[in-house]
Amino acid sequence: MGRGHPERPDRVRAIEQALSESLFGELLRIVAPKASREDVLRVHSEAYVAALERASPSEGLTPLDADTAMNARTLDAAYFAAGGALAAVAAVMEKRARNAFVVARPPGHHAGVASPMGFCFLNNVAIAARNAIAVHGAQRVAIVDFDVHHGNGTQEVFWADPTVLFCSTHQAPFYPGTGWREETGEHGTVVNAPLRAGADGEVFLEALREVVLPRVNAFRPDLLLISAGFDAHRDDPLGGLRLEEQDYFEATQRLLETAEKCCEGRVVSLLEGGYDLTALARSVAAHVAALQGA
Repeated sequence: MGRGHPERPDRVRAIEQALSESLFGELLRIVAPKASREDVLRVHSEAYVAALERASPSEGLTPLDADTAMNARTLDAAYFAAGGALAAVAAVMEKRARNAFVVARPPGHHAGVASPMGFCFLNNVAIAARNAIAVHGAQRVAIVDFDVHHGNGTQEVFWADPTVLFCSTHQAPFYPGTGWREETGEHGTVVNAPLRAGADGEVFLEALREVVLPRVNAFRPDLLLISAGFDAHRDDPLGGLRLEEQDYFEATQRLLETAEKCCEGRVVSLLEGGYDLTALARSVAAHVAALQGA
């Protein structure tokens, strides 16, 4: 998105390096396929997809908002990021994998039905949820988002959809200005647990344990999706929370335990934010280690 932008290719390079350690030698690694237009249109409007296609430049950068820009390969990358989410859902729903983590960028949880925002173009987790229902026979899907920023795009997509539960812990007040407790959706399937700036892992894990997980368990989803943002880490330059790697490990364990009770352990996690490369790499390693131990 331009020199000095925090959403940069080095994020994936740092994760790849962390996951090259011997601890992760048993992981099944799959190259993401490209999502189809039909997959994307289950979430995004035809007019919006067409607008992205028109905005895609042949060279240089096209800004879409103050911090989100497209280059000549951005739209392709977004389709492959969504395709990675779909491949992971297929592997888990077809029992070829117990769980999965999707290392892809650009992220997606700020993208609405007809709007890019906050480094996001296509809403990967929303596309994955709709695919699980339309293609793989899921009746209900739960999404848990622990990025430091509220997943306003995901909330918008599922605001009136009783088949998808959206739960989020995030810093508030903070960008993008949404995610308050009173935002509950038309069917009570939106659950927000906002955290004040400076909150640490103990506060985060309490919100997960007391607010989020009981709702997921009561919803009885057939699949649990995670919008895994690691920018709530204490060292991240874009957030104001104070989580550490161990907090992500413990949160992942708690999510896996809940999934074991309600959906036979089926979990797909998708990368969202995380902009300090060292903190990102270590936090992802902790997250994947917990997934691998399931």
